Amino acid sequence: TEKRKIFCSKCIQTVIKTCRKMGIQTVAVHSDVDSSAVHVKMADEAVCVGPAPTGKSYLNMDAIMDAIRSTGAQAVHPGYGFLSENKEFAQRLAAEGVMFVGPDTHAIQAMGDKIQSKLIAKAAGVNTIPGFDGVVKTAEEAVKIAQDIGYPVMIKASAGGGGKGMRIAWNDEETREGFRFSSQEAASSFGDDRLLIEKFIDNPRHIEIQVLADKHGSALWLNERECSIQRRNQKVVEEAPSTFLDPATRRAMGEQAVQLAKAVQYSSAGTVEFLVDSQKNFYFLEMNTRLQVEHPITECITGLDLVQQMIRIAKGYPLQHKQEDIPINGWAIESRVYAEDPYKSFGLPSIGRLSQYQEPLNLSNVRVDSGIQEGSDISIYYDPMISKLVTYGATRAEALAKMEDALDNYVIRGVTHNIPLLREIITHPRFISGDITTNFLPEVYPSGFHGHQLATDSRRELLASAAALYIAAQLRSQRFLCNLRVSTIPQERGKWELCVELGKDRHNVEVTRSGNTYTVEVDAGRVEVSGEWNLASPLLPLTINGTHRMLQCLSREASGEITVQYLGTSFKVRVLSKLAAELDSYMPEKIPEDTSSILRSPMPGTVVAVAVKAGDTVAEGQEICVIEAMKMQNSMTAAKTAKVKSVHCKPGETVGEGDLLVELE
Repeated sequence: TEKRKIFCSKCIQTVIKTCRKMGIQTVAVHSDVDSSAVHVKMADEAVCVGPAPTGKSYLNMDAIMDAIRSTGAQAVHPGYGFLSENKEFAQRLAAEGVMFVGPDTHAIQAMGDKIQSKLIAKAAGVNTIPGFDGVVKTAEEAVKIAQDIGYPVMIKASAGGGGKGMRIAWNDEETREGFRFSSQEAASSFGDDRLLIEKFIDNPRHIEIQVLADKHGSALWLNERECSIQRRNQKVVEEAPSTFLDPATRRAMGEQAVQLAKAVQYSSAGTVEFLVDSQKNFYFLEMNTRLQVEHPITECITGLDLVQQMIRIAKGYPLQHKQEDIPINGWAIESRVYAEDPYKSFGLPSIGRLSQYQEPLNLSNVRVDSGIQEGSDISIYYDPMISKLVTYGATRAEALAKMEDALDNYVIRGVTHNIPLLREIITHPRFISGDITTNFLPEVYPSGFHGHQLATDSRRELLASAAALYIAAQLRSQRFLCNLRVSTIPQERGKWELCVELGKDRHNVEVTRSGNTYTVEVDAGRVEVSGEWNLASPLLPLTINGTHRMLQCLSREASGEITVQYLGTSFKVRVLSKLAAELDSYMPEKIPEDTSSILRSPMPGTVVAVAVKAGDTVAEGQEICVIEAMKMQNSMTAAKTAKVKSVHCKPGETVGEGDLLVELE
């Protein structure tokens, strides 16, 4: 008899694909705004469980249980989030006789509570971080505990995960603020505002061990994943294996992870996360009792389908492998592609509709797990992840080179995305050498991320490519159905004098053409640019001085403005004829807005709190309001000491990026 499954999460196409291979029918649940989502289209059946807010749909257990009954589903795979680690949901499924593809409820409860899990880990002989083993009830109690432990400390939600409800505090004031934000985020994300405090290990690596355990007492560790590249305690780039671990440390971490799994009679795929210091001392962080977002890189190096293993275990089958059967074959890297603006705090959420979307699946050894397609909407209601981009190679260098190509070939239009940041990370000398910690981003970009910084040669390449693209577009406009049309540019012309603006700099450029090759004289150098010049394609493969480059022309305006994605970063250039450049000097300049007297929302979200009113005096750095976006709370502060002129928002309101929040005098 074919089994049917109901999926209680978004973006779980990998689960549906595995079920298809196993001959299992699938049922997808969705909110009303996700009625056209990819997972809904892929499943055999789909049921709407409520409106967009997660509490009324994906976290609505009553509606989901009704969907299970109405479809006759015999099992549930909860995906990566939402109810995947909710013991009450697992208990309700058991009461209905529905199989939960995950661990038993006692393991979910034991590992889902960070306070209890730490005590269990200690008892199981697992290394743990020094800290307070109880629940912190008030901000002042948090300050006292932090003082006793010694700064810095980590404040985090007892029921938390995914970086939500976590704050680092270096002093008493930051502890009070961290307690407030962490408890609010924890209540919003997990319905549980309990917090704990522990010593913060400065400059650690975040390395996790994938475990797999059956219902017959057997457990395996499937090697490690390096997850140290993070922003706001959320992973950005992961790889397997880690460059840092030696075989002895890997085995010790794996054996402790298995000890913990056996201590709670764990049965399914799970992840034990550790912090590792520079001396390779490792400390238990938490155990995630679900399938991790980054599981594909483990699948790449071991050859195992973790979803298939979870389904077999849930059905009661024993493990098919022994520890000595688990290999490390090659290297895999995962980049989390988000609809985020990487120039704002390394990634604040962006919303919009994907007007054009093309995954780099034409490349070998590339895997893309996504939950969207061209035309999909990225909304404020859910996580802004677009996809998990995975590349695999026989060596780390091969996997990195493939990732660089994949990012260059990834077409995303309509929303701001973090590909510029991802590409800079994987090509940075520190990352390539393996010299990374969880502080990598703030250390490498202390003043924030500003995109690719052009060296002399790369600037010359960009200017030459823009000039060649401009001429190619001009020549294309002369032709209509392959015939020459009336044009201001003579057909036989083969030389152009142009001016290319990049930022505040102007560069005089001379271009000559021979077939599909343009020779550009710029900044006392010569650059040869050749290609097919298919301007209708979103991708523009070029050969620049003998080096293959994949550019993307994001926009071309009649004014000569061209936006080009080059080396991952979008650059705005303006190409003018020599005469137009001379006349442009007479155009008035636009005066920039004085942003010190106004506060605009840096992202779309919901106003959680407003701390001021008209007439109040605020100090520089003082909190004015709090914006929640994708379940993360962000404090908006005053840029200067001034009097509040007017307040344009109130709690509960939805605001867009750039919306005016508060005016100062």
